[in-house]
Parts: sequence; structure tokens; C-alpha cells
Amino acid sequence: MNILVCYGTRPELIKIKPLLNAFKANDIWFKTLRVEQHTTLISDNEQDDYTVGVPNGFNRLDALLGTANNIPESVFKDVTHLLVQGDTATAFVCAMAGFHRNIPVIHLEAGLRTYNTQNPYPEETYRQLISRVASIHLCPTNENKRNLTGEGINNNVFVVGNTVLDNLIDYRSKVVCGNEIIITLHRRENHSLIKEWFLELDKLAVKYSTYKFILPIHPNPNVQKHRDLLKNVEVIDPLPYKSFLEKLVCCGMIISDSGGIQEEASFLGKKLIVCRETTERPESLNQTSFLCKKPKDLQPLFDRLIVDLSCEQSDVYGDGFSAKKIVEVIRKVKDGN
Repeated sequence: MNILVCYGTRPELIKIKPLLNAFKANDIWFKTLRVEQHTTLISDNEQDDYTVGVPNGFNRLDALLGTANNIPESVFKDVTHLLVQGDTATAFVCAMAGFHRNIPVIHLEAGLRTYNTQNPYPEETYRQLISRVASIHLCPTNENKRNLTGEGINNNVFVVGNTVLDNLIDYRSKVVCGNEIIITLHRRENHSLIKEWFLELDKLAVKYSTYKFILPIHPNPNVQKHRDLLKNVEVIDPLPYKSFLEKLVCCGMIISDSGGIQEEASFLGKKLIVCRETTERPESLNQTSFLCKKPKDLQPLFDRLIVDLSCEQSDVYGDGFSAKKIVEVIRKVKDGN
């Protein structure tokens, strides 16, 4: 197999890195294509074989979809398979680029579903569409596999865990429960509510002044314009991933609208308030992750959870050895077994 690995956001990069390392260690041919969906959140010194810019446009999502026109045909030279991660606009665009060239698509983190196209928006639709064109489906959990089975997708579906946890395997033994509350809020469907979320967070920081509330703020202007509302929350610039992991390892609790942090929180045994209407990662609900659908629900939920922050580390999203399993899958598919 000659694999073109495509990504465009920092979470994608974080989740493909263990796989790229495994490909190198096992002499699996690959090259990378980065679509500049995220620029400020990704280090400039990442080594990519190809980089494609996003055209200007009034609608950011339309512009991202237009990226397909900017991919030189030479990028696909010698490629037998194309791998995309997750549910971003980049993943969808690149999956379709592979499909249009009849290149089999490998979908990393396949089968996550809410079946609500507005939550998360637009990712839920993208991930469903990618599943329709993918030839190999790498699912984190058995629940994800069952979702695909229910949609009539049964061939080349493998449960391998989530590769993000491969990054955390050495952190598990370092977990302590400190007095920091780590916050991330940036999702598109929350943009109209960011002001309300921030006001509720600031009230929490006043009520629980013995805890230190810290928010590495997302660069999106729809988030940034409300930062001054956080008078009792420490607002800092986005952290490098390693520094962010160190925060998670030592924090007391997490408040976030990120789906991916559910995986990390569960693996590390941290309680997480999920500020969303629903989640595509239900496996950890009411164990380590707890849905908070509206800003007004934040304080009562926090009041209940802060009483006891202890919880068990879980392998529900994987055991930290997903890249190794994926290499085995690739060899199996390559050999036709």
C-alpha cells in the first residue's frame, strides 16, 4: 500500500502522528498532504510533503470545499490508498478527491454518530458522507462499528481504538488531582451562546475561588470577541499539545465542548462537563463525561460533580496501542486476508 495521509486541523495532526510513526517503523510507504484549515494552531516546522492553501471566500466552509481544486494532480502520483481522519471539512474534501480518482479511502475514526446534522455541525454530515465513499473503516469502539452495520456498511470495518490515546500512554501513571479547572469552548454550534457560557463560567470561578479556572482561548473571532467577560477566569493563548496534556494530567476537572477531549479525559480518569446538546462519543457518558446542554445548567452540574472528582481510568475509547493495530489491519487488507 502507498498511502496519502491528509489532514488540515490540529486535532487531526495529533491523531495521525502515532500512525505516521508506526508507518515509518514498519516501512509502510506514505506521504502527507496538509490543507491549511488551521494555520495558527499548527506549528510552522511540521514537515509535510505537500501543503495546499484554502481559497478566499465569504463562507469559510465553501472555501474549504473549494480546496479540492488547488490540489495538484502530482500529489496523487503512486498513491494506492488515501487516508483521512475524523470529520472535518478537510477530511471530507480529501476523501472526495480520492473517490473522484477511484483511490480507495481509509477512514480513521470511523462510525461516530449523533444522527443530528446540527450537532455537531457540520461534522456530523461530513462523517456520514465519508463513510459512504470509504473502503476501509477504522473504528475506535464497538459502538462505532454497530453504527456502520446499521447503515449497511459491513466490509473492511475494524475496531482499533482511537489513535489520540497512543499519545497519552506514558501520562497515565502521572495523573494527579489538582485545583485547576481547564476549559475549552469554541465549537461552531456554540458561537451564538459563547457569551452566556462565559458569563456562567465567570460566576463559577467566583463561587469556587479556591480553584483556578483556566481557558486557553481559541483564535476564532466569534470566541475572542467575548474574552473580556471572563474577569475571574485566567484566559491564556492556545497551548502546545504537550503543555495541554500536562494541564489535563494535573487538573481537577475539565469543561469543554470538544468531542475529542472526552477520549483523553476518560483515558486519564478525569471528569469532564461536555457543553453540547449531544455527543458522538456516548461510551463515557455518566462515567467520566457529563452532558451540559445549556449554559444555565452548568452551575448545578458543576456543584454536583465537584463534591467528588475521583473516577476510574478507562479504555472505552482504546488502550493506547491503536497505531499498532492499524498497521496489522493494513497488512491484513494488503494480503487479502
